[in-house]
Amino acid sequence: MEDFTGLLEQLLQQESELQFEEFTNKTAVLVGSAILERAMQENKFIVVDIKKNGQPLFHGKLDGTTINNDHWIQRKNNVANHFGHSSYYMHVLLESKQTNIQEDSYLDPMDYAAEGGAFPIFIKNVGPIGTISVSGLPGEEDHGLIVSVLRDFLKAK
Repeated sequence: MEDFTGLLEQLLQQESELQFEEFTNKTAVLVGSAILERAMQENKFIVVDIKKNGQPLFHGKLDGTTINNDHWIQRKNNVANHFGHSSYYMHVLLESKQTNIQEDSYLDPMDYAAEGGAFPIFIKNVGPIGTISVSGLPGEEDHGLIVSVLRDFLKAK
């Protein structure tokens, strides 16, 4: 049996580390654009979606994506919003328990996808207020792209 403890701790650390003082509409445009720019540099085809308190602030699609990516984003967002953790954290947690979202939490897998790619927007001393989501790559890579860009963005602040 695989030991997931280290990875789960790393994912929780990312959530603790990658927090904003504030998150404005302008922040959403800057972060979303940075994610798209990184994907284009790496020749990856993705959709980026940013929502704050359920309100769409940014949505960008590169060639090679479809409406199916939008459906994946919604399902991953539902997981991040429901649990207050990244959808990749929930993926790893459920895998560590050898279960799935339906068996563990009685959530419909047609509406909830515990796969990497939705990261909560955390405001320091407040908590999650929205999501930054990517679809188009394997879940772990969707998650990694968000985390990498957020690290660079927050470091530059």
